[in-house]
Amino acid sequence: MKIIFGVKNIVKFPRPVVALGVFDGLHRGHRNILRSAVRQAQLVGGTSIVLTFFPHPQKQASLYSLEHRLRLISELGIDVCIVINFSRSFAKKSARDFINQILVQKIAARFIYIGKNFRFGRGAQGESKLLAVAAKNNNFVLKVFKVIKVGARVISSTAIREFVKKGKINQAQGLLGRRVSILGTVIKGNRLARVLGFPTANINPHHEVVPAPGIYAVKVIFRAKEYCGICYIGRRPTVSGKNEKIHIEVHIFNFHKNIYGKLLEIQFIKLIRPDHKFATLSALSAQIQKDIISCRKIQRLTI
Repeated sequence: MKIIFGVKNIVKFPRPVVALGVFDGLHRGHRNILRSAVRQAQLVGGTSIVLTFFPHPQKQASLYSLEHRLRLISELGIDVCIVINFSRSFAKKSARDFINQILVQKIAARFIYIGKNFRFGRGAQGESKLLAVAAKNNNFVLKVFKVIKVGARVISSTAIREFVKKGKINQAQGLLGRRVSILGTVIKGNRLARVLGFPTANINPHHEVVPAPGIYAVKVIFRAKEYCGICYIGRRPTVSGKNEKIHIEVHIFNFHKNIYGKLLEIQFIKLIRPDHKFATLSALSAQIQKDIISCRKIQRLTI
């Protein structure tokens, strides 16, 4: 996938089919739009293009970092992703100017795909009706995708954020259509876990929304290879004060490589238990052993 950063660097592509949106989280609804754009581009011999924004126009905490989002977009077979810097000056651009200057003049879109609730332009005044008028005047086809539901629940990034923050992994996964995950860099910690007998990789996440404090059974992706592991998220209440920052640590089973500075993806399978303060380090160590046994049982049942 070709990635273009900034409006000035946009170039023309044959018969562009443009999926327009933030696509934070790449949930089921988002992926439906993007896959449809890929199919349409193949049908007309055109170019599937995602036009997205960073940072989030509504200043929402990010479910995925831009890098993670781009990875997921690429996996869906999109040809080109255009990332527009959502700066203060860009936020002032009117909806009509956005359509005329970018979608029509810069990209020359033949097809534009959006979700029903997508808004754009200054003050989020632009919506599907304005695009429908522009489509007639500029000879492009607009397709508006309905909101998708899982049961009675509407799939939305807002709902997914809340589930993740509360540690409701299964509910979030149901809306995402895949595992909740964190992409982050391995950083050095205080080696307490090593002292306890369970060396961990400390993770600096590249995005803002992380699961609630607790112990989780996880899969860890490193260099396209999958490992089983256990992840801790919390403030280390047994050894730290209330003002301690949130730590993310993962113990990877049967893994002995030096991965400082490397990129890991942690995929969450199940919450084992909430975070808890123990009376002694020995009690904490004994509980971790039990947690690992629980994780291994769960992972044997996980494909």
